[in-house]
Amino acid sequence: MKSLDLRFYGDSILRQAAEPVVKFDDELREFGEAMVVTMRHERGVGLAAPQVGRSIQVISALRMEDGEDVNVAADVLVNPKVIFASKETWSYEEGCLCMPGVSAAVIRPREVEVEYQDVTGEVRRVRSDKFFGRILQHEIDHLKGVLFIDYLSSAQKSLIKPKLRQISDTQHLL
Repeated sequence: MKSLDLRFYGDSILRQAAEPVVKFDDELREFGEAMVVTMRHERGVGLAAPQVGRSIQVISALRMEDGEDVNVAADVLVNPKVIFASKETWSYEEGCLCMPGVSAAVIRPREVEVEYQDVTGEVRRVRSDKFFGRILQHEIDHLKGVLFIDYLSSAQKSLIKPKLRQISDTQHLL
């Protein structure tokens, strides 16, 4: 299966709220598989549909327990939403395929429970206090048009602003 083309910071689709999926068919299943192929090809740990130009609520994510175990199964989650987030938080350095070379420490809830549908439409839930939970939060944010840099302080943003400008300027040339 062919890898999908990534969109980069500055592309307006990354700031749009994605539409819920209502049709569960072979096309959706194939798209989910293509997202996993793309995520692995790009050496990512998660990917949201807007990052490959589709404004629909689909994400793929590796079921990682820590930041090192990349050879784990990948899940495709449709219409995911966080239904529980712990008050306890933790900070971890995050990056994003749509912002190559940009990373920063982001504080997120330590544990989350996510309700979603699989590619057949069956409702499922997953609870994680591992790295997988962080990935889910990051990718679900993408479906709302929120990027990890939105959690940074003004000082942190000023440090990465030149790199973001470069990515945005370059993506408009593609």
